[in-house]
Amino acid sequence: MSTAAASSSSHSHHLSPAFPGRAPWGTAGKLRAWQQGAMEKYIQEQPRDFLAVATPGAGKTTFALTLASWLLHHHVVQQVTVVAPTEHLKKQWAEAAARIGIKLDPEYSAGPLGREYHGVAVTYAGVGVRPMLHRNRSEQRKSLVILDEIHHAGDSKSWGEACLEAFEPATRRLALTGTPFRSDTNPIPFVAYEEGNDGIRRSAADYTYGYGSALADGVVRPVIFLSYSGNMRWRTKAGDEIAARLGEPMTKDAVSQAWRTALDARGDWMPSVLRAADQRLTEIRKAIPDAGALVIASDQESARAYAKLIREITGHRATLVLSDDAGASDRIDEFSHNDDRWMVAVRMVSEGVDVPRLAVGVYATTISTPLFFAQAVGRFVRSRRRGETASVFLPTVPDLLAFANEMEVERDHVLDKPKKGGEEEDPYAESEKEMEEANREQDEDTGEQDMLPFEALESDAVFDRVMYNGAEFGMQAHPGSEEEQDYLGIPGLLEPEQVELLLQKRQARQIAHSRKKPDTEADLLELPAERRPVVTHKELLELRKQLNTMVGAYVHQSGKPHGVVHTELRRVCGGPPSAECTAGQLRQRIAKVQEWATRMR
Repeated sequence: MSTAAASSSSHSHHLSPAFPGRAPWGTAGKLRAWQQGAMEKYIQEQPRDFLAVATPGAGKTTFALTLASWLLHHHVVQQVTVVAPTEHLKKQWAEAAARIGIKLDPEYSAGPLGREYHGVAVTYAGVGVRPMLHRNRSEQRKSLVILDEIHHAGDSKSWGEACLEAFEPATRRLALTGTPFRSDTNPIPFVAYEEGNDGIRRSAADYTYGYGSALADGVVRPVIFLSYSGNMRWRTKAGDEIAARLGEPMTKDAVSQAWRTALDARGDWMPSVLRAADQRLTEIRKAIPDAGALVIASDQESARAYAKLIREITGHRATLVLSDDAGASDRIDEFSHNDDRWMVAVRMVSEGVDVPRLAVGVYATTISTPLFFAQAVGRFVRSRRRGETASVFLPTVPDLLAFANEMEVERDHVLDKPKKGGEEEDPYAESEKEMEEANREQDEDTGEQDMLPFEALESDAVFDRVMYNGAEFGMQAHPGSEEEQDYLGIPGLLEPEQVELLLQKRQARQIAHSRKKPDTEADLLELPAERRPVVTHKELLELRKQLNTMVGAYVHQSGKPHGVVHTELRRVCGGPPSAECTAGQLRQRIAKVQEWATRMR
């Protein structure tokens, strides 16, 4: 990239960050405006440390390599070191760099570097093993260190300390991430933290380009989430048989067990959802002929079972990726360049792996951290042409639905966790064990299956709702029904506003059709999604408490007994006793008693 191009056009700040068009992968001559803006800020300020936060699919690699090219060309640095989370990503970086004339050795382990190379590509684990090797390299020649997905440097204390030791002498450090937040409070090396008015330190990015901005600019695809509920039955270690419906308020343990029951390949839930996802893929391939689909599985046993189901459902073999070894890397590369329909992977494809044709996903893992969810969905949002949409299938689990509805929320890494009454208030403070599982590079046999506190007995699936752009659509429908097909058949090439309009029309048609049916045929909860919110057991208890408080205040105001007020609320609003009410019914009664209290003033 020329100096003129790099320092050009102070006018570019008002342009859309999609301008001047989608940069081909790995090319530096045609930057998106966000990349241009970040370049200009860097060149103007010339910082030693720079943190760029850009949503998955926006083009962090192109920006970083363009900047590396500029720094090499202007002799600010003499060599480049890229640190990536996995072996596959390390090789991917080396290939992308080679396309713009920067030669990185992805196989480097020790000793002097060959004269033909401009630097090396290594993993965080590799730096953790030999930090002094990389420190010596950083001291010998002026270095740019690119720390890809830098939140991984906080995965373990040893990795963070190794990165600090290895790259403290570096001339320049460029940190990149699409998901800067973590569920723990491990500080991330070379990231600045600023204290807010609440006394809490949060990571401070030098340049941020979030999913909401990228979506508005057409740089990433909009995501349609299709959520499936259903009846689950399992046996606990104590021998008790428990039945529950996904999406109904239950304790955290019960949610976990119902969720695992749904993901058991021997039940009916997974085959029904995979069949629906394959139908969605067929619809999308009418507009995007090479569109592919990915199942993200929890473990090897499940992945093999899902691949077998896909073969039975589609008649075609699925590409199976079980671990982050050389063979897995080759299989991902092969899948990214062919037009096969399905890939099944264990965790490792959750972050950074570039398969732009992936347009359909099935989230078939019980990992429920916002970090992992954002990384997983990030596999489907890379846009290749205007109008492409992505579709991700989920179980109706409160945490996942909350993450899906908050796709556009930008978060920072919080270093201090506020506490109130001894409890953590941060809703993203997930267990460290879960994060370790989410970020584990090697897919090893953990013995987790042997320790499960239940045995999955049976499951079925019910289409529950569609989530798009923070709104929810649809009534429940049986798999294979005309109502489900309405949503699976949404065209794969639409403008974002067309998606919302079409979802509204499909829901209106579903409601009209429901009204014509006799009540005896209504075997599902026939209410639009927005009128049946999915809440946690804790939230339901809080709603009951709020209703009782409101009724107590009204009793004091009106002089009527508690029982009379509750009976009147049930008569006016309909539904069961308050102890059995859904969240929607409780909210309706809260609103009604508020209305009565207001009239009496």
